[in-house]
Amino acid sequence: MTTTVTPSTTDAAAPPPTTAPAGTSGSVTLTHRPGRWIDGWNPEDGDFWKSRGRAIARRNLGWSIFAEFLGFIIWQLWSIVVVMLPAAGFQLTSSESFWLISLPSLVGATLRFPYTFMVAIFGGRNWTIVSAGLLLIPAVLLGIVVSNPETPFGILLLVAALGGVGGGNFASSMANITYFFPQQEKGWALGLNAAGGNLGTSVAQFAVPIAVTIGAGATLNISLAGWMWIPLILLAMWGAWRYMDNLSSATADFAGSAAALREPHLWLMAVLYIGTFGSFIGFASVFPKLIADQFPEFSTLQVGQAAVSLAFLGALVGSLARPYGGKLADRFGGARVTVCAFAVMALGALGLIWTLPLQSFWVFLGCFLVLFAATGMGNGSTYRMIPSIFAARGLARGIAPGTPDAIKVQRKSAAALGLISAIGAYGGFLVPQVLNASQLSTGGYTAAFYGFVAAYVALLLVTLLVYVIPRASLAHQRI
Repeated sequence: MTTTVTPSTTDAAAPPPTTAPAGTSGSVTLTHRPGRWIDGWNPEDGDFWKSRGRAIARRNLGWSIFAEFLGFIIWQLWSIVVVMLPAAGFQLTSSESFWLISLPSLVGATLRFPYTFMVAIFGGRNWTIVSAGLLLIPAVLLGIVVSNPETPFGILLLVAALGGVGGGNFASSMANITYFFPQQEKGWALGLNAAGGNLGTSVAQFAVPIAVTIGAGATLNISLAGWMWIPLILLAMWGAWRYMDNLSSATADFAGSAAALREPHLWLMAVLYIGTFGSFIGFASVFPKLIADQFPEFSTLQVGQAAVSLAFLGALVGSLARPYGGKLADRFGGARVTVCAFAVMALGALGLIWTLPLQSFWVFLGCFLVLFAATGMGNGSTYRMIPSIFAARGLARGIAPGTPDAIKVQRKSAAALGLISAIGAYGGFLVPQVLNASQLSTGGYTAAFYGFVAAYVALLLVTLLVYVIPRASLAHQRI
């Protein structure tokens, strides 16, 4: 008989809860040290959580979301800046534009690995200040280099690569918030944290065209695309310094990460996450260019003195759809929802291929929004599958809950969540480069979208065969 594994997604996102200090009768005694360090943090103590813990955790969550939101903005800033460079006097080939769009994703995905451990090494508050401060570098340099159309392409590429520091912020921000909340509230907190970050892409693509065109007359104030975020970055640094805390209980789990890397399902889920999250961030970054290439008259719409790009709708829809993918996964199983997501993604890509000859922007936009919604749902459902898989693997090996071996399984699952999120972000580099290769070899994007359809069908079949059909290696559990 097939049963369902329903561990909390967040049970696997942190080390097992600690017990209250001896001699305190369940109460928690916090020790505050200079530098806003807190000793003795135990959110699993109900009395402490209600009286003091929740307020402290929510204060840290709010500033973490704000800093991560700005990280996503800087990470994806070049996605909208690139389409404005020709109007500012830059002469770039289409291939060069794709590299400016995709390189920040490559750097950001790579930085997610070390960023995962920075909170444990330096403290959550301290690293939030540092990681937010690093955003100033690509923001300032972007404002400088785009002001001169004679800037060499190599310099533009270097500055775009530096924008990848914003992509690493997701890993450290999620790791930090994990330690603040009790198991029953981690899902809510991490969901808000992730959604707040993802929305940064949409806000950048909406706000930048308005900022660089309003009041600019016949020219573009394109340097504002970088300068406009500096006050907000400084505010995030000040807020982290003034209101966030470091927890001495936050520790790096290098052993758990090493064990997770030896688990075959980690690599399989990483491929699935490239298909879902990688497609989301990849298409979000390249969507403004695709609109400019296929429907230049709709690249920006004039609203009074400001120009507005509708490209922001893609990232917005995908970001808002993600929590619903997680909710449906809780009810029906993550694997089933992921299969449906890949099916809709394949249909959305086919719809683009079939309707592109119609040269209807609104049909093009509609197909893409369906694709974005499906990637968002798939983000939530695939992420939900990870703790279920590790829990099922533990059951298949006869590991009883609450034992030391079960704790090791939880640590592996927690490490896998971070590693898979990092690997999945490489899709933000792969998607634009596949489109680039298609354009260089065929002169259009149809071949690339046929490739995406084939990939989504293949990933659908893998999910169906490995995770939907009950298997002894997963204790016949529903994933």
